Amino acid sequence: MKLLGKAALVLGLASIGVFSAREAMAQVTAKQILQAYAPRQKDVDFEVPAPADVEKCQVTVERVGKTSGYVVLGAQGQLLRRFMDTNGDNKVDQWRYYNHGIEVYRDIDANFNEKPDQFRYVNLGGSRWGIDQNEDGKVDAWKSLSASEASREAIKAMTTGDTALLETLLVNQADLRTLGVNAALQKKILENVSEPEAKVRRILAKSKDLNPKSTWVRFDALMPGMIPADDGKAESDLQVYENAMCIVDTGGGKTTLVQLGELVRIGDVWKLTQIPEPIGGDSITIAGGALMQPLLVSADATSSNVSPEMQALLDRLQKLDAAAPTLTSTPEAMAKFNAARVELLSQLVKTAGSNEEKEQWMQQLTDGYAAAIQTGQAGDNLDRLKEMEAAIKKDSPSSPLVPYITYRRMLSQYSVEMNASTEAKRADIQKAWLESLEGFIATFPDSEDAGEAMLQLAITEEFNGRVKEAVGWYGKLASSQPQSIAGKRAAGAVNRIQLNGQPLKLAGPLLDGGSLNLAQMRGKAVLVIYWATWCQPCAADLPQLRAMYEQYRTQGFEIVGVCLDVDKSPQEINKFRVENKMRWPQIFEPGGLESPAAVQLGVITLPTMILTDRSGRVVNRSATVQDLKTALPQILK
Repeated sequence: MKLLGKAALVLGLASIGVFSAREAMAQVTAKQILQAYAPRQKDVDFEVPAPADVEKCQVTVERVGKTSGYVVLGAQGQLLRRFMDTNGDNKVDQWRYYNHGIEVYRDIDANFNEKPDQFRYVNLGGSRWGIDQNEDGKVDAWKSLSASEASREAIKAMTTGDTALLETLLVNQADLRTLGVNAALQKKILENVSEPEAKVRRILAKSKDLNPKSTWVRFDALMPGMIPADDGKAESDLQVYENAMCIVDTGGGKTTLVQLGELVRIGDVWKLTQIPEPIGGDSITIAGGALMQPLLVSADATSSNVSPEMQALLDRLQKLDAAAPTLTSTPEAMAKFNAARVELLSQLVKTAGSNEEKEQWMQQLTDGYAAAIQTGQAGDNLDRLKEMEAAIKKDSPSSPLVPYITYRRMLSQYSVEMNASTEAKRADIQKAWLESLEGFIATFPDSEDAGEAMLQLAITEEFNGRVKEAVGWYGKLASSQPQSIAGKRAAGAVNRIQLNGQPLKLAGPLLDGGSLNLAQMRGKAVLVIYWATWCQPCAADLPQLRAMYEQYRTQGFEIVGVCLDVDKSPQEINKFRVENKMRWPQIFEPGGLESPAAVQLGVITLPTMILTDRSGRVVNRSATVQDLKTALPQILK
């Protein structure tokens, strides 16, 4: 293969307007390349050497198989750029950018016409892969896009007024057909994403929280759910985030929540099924969306098994749900909607033909009562929920609906009592709540909600300092549900609570690459800090931790961070780390509180700090900064 020449490299750059024809024949230097071209996308965090170091950078030739090109090395020999010819035509078709020696982004000329038509973020840069079909420098479609990055792009699109970008993030009819979504759901979802420009204009006009200076902070959602194909909503299984949100920095140290609603996965791309809306003022959070809502019989799918009365109620419910209040609706509108929905569900329960249908509508009615109560409409709803609980216990005591209704009645009653109580009575209410949880577990040990009840008990007991009781509940959850995430976290919590005097075992991948095993630090006193960039108490501790690190490091003190951010990329975490001068190593694996390092010790709150002595044994499993000031001088003697 003919090696790519310097003139050809410059001609490749000249084709996108970087150098003139005369310059194309000149000798290429690192300075020319570094100053000539930057990523087509403006949000790439790549390394730019300081002016004093530019002259020390070097350009070298690289050839690997059929690929050849020029590599720019920094003053310390780190990778800065690669400009590559991958098809042997002596023209650059990939422009690659690096940060701390790791590639984070590349512009790609996939059709070899000397114009980038793909933008790909890699490694620490993320996983976005945009397609620029008309080669105008803007993403027209996505080849790969995570849910977190979809939320980030959506906020960028709304705050910059880039409706075209927003449309690439919204599901369209072709997407829904690819998934095989049924016609009724297609219609509802497409209504939600229609007229994005006008909807965004209305949202921004009403909101003070989204403005051109607003910046995305992080994605906030539970794990995605799976809707099986046999539910009848689509021809294939659907992966869906329900009621996802993201946190946005609105400037001046203030943040706001933005409701994203449901996100659905189409191949390697996650897309939004509604226009994002900020939550603020009197806005109400609407849980669930079209995909996660129970499937209703549509008006055009009348079956001989459905009575005219039932069909009329179904049509009314479908029409009501289609006009559900938005995030910016008033509490009064939400109250009216909940009341109407509860009334329709009550009629559907009475009209149901079979016991199976009746239980289905009773479960939805239970959720309706609970939703109304949680939005401040206790009133008759709590009484009616109690009546339904009593009736099902009398008529069908072995029905799985009994524990389902009972647990939600308990949650609703606890919420009402706590909201209406004085500070003096709250301790008694919480005591009664814990007793009711114990009673629920004893009565319904095999129910789906028993695990949640045990976790609530264990966490509360631990926070109240009743370690023996907490270990008991954690242990019971771990033994009864050993394969669930909750069960594994409970088993880890038992280990954490019993750590004092025991060796601390910890290993994992490092944020900067490679891995760390705490056993390698034997001979040093080590503080392990479980933290996240969003954790304010973690940030408050940093100045004192940095001071102690500088003071004691030469005496054998080390810190190891375990970052539990859910939706920040390693690149973003590393930027936070550098800005806050956190010079100690950082273990990081995706998953937040469900990541391996967190589950291993059942970490439930941040920051969690564990201090070991020089032998690797735990001195304090829940250390504070003040504890460190006292313990470190003794350990390091």
